[in-house]
Amino acid sequence: MKPTEMDLLLFHTPNCIEAGCDEAGRGCLAGPVVAAAVILKQPIIGLNDSKLLTKKRRNELRIEIEKSALAYAVAIVSPEQIDEINILKASIKAMKIALDKLAITPQHILIDGNMFSTYKAIKHTTIIKGDTKFQSIAAASILAKTYRDEIMESLHLENSAYKWDKNKGYPTKEHREAIRLIGISIHHRKSFQLLPK
Repeated sequence: MKPTEMDLLLFHTPNCIEAGCDEAGRGCLAGPVVAAAVILKQPIIGLNDSKLLTKKRRNELRIEIEKSALAYAVAIVSPEQIDEINILKASIKAMKIALDKLAITPQHILIDGNMFSTYKAIKHTTIIKGDTKFQSIAAASILAKTYRDEIMESLHLENSAYKWDKNKGYPTKEHREAIRLIGISIHHRKSFQLLPK
């Protein structure tokens, strides 16, 4: 299989156990925010920002990541917690829970984006668009998105009017129209602006 158009770097800091972290669902109106942490030992061909990959390719890469990674973990923070502490803090909390669940403690953490806070005594580096630059962050983005998509597809079975099987909780026209017609569910984030003013 041909590699993606960009060769993502395996390590930011050589000779160091490095974990990449990313989250999925930050901009959604419903459902949890999901984060993943991944420690890779070797490059995986085809890794990239999960949003740039097809669903089929994401699922293929998820299997490869879970099989070949030194360690990986996924964590969720519920809509209730998002409403309580805000989405930024919830996203960081989810990443820290994922890091807590890793079977190996990293020596350095790579974070997608520009916001994080101290985690134990481990050094971290925030990288804007890190999921298009580093393999471990790209791997984390793929795990976070595939696990979250599965959650939303499952929630869709009981809340089909919102079309979460298609929009995954994002603020699409059909999602907002369903909110307007039938109101919100227990899975919606009440602190978000669910309908335009």
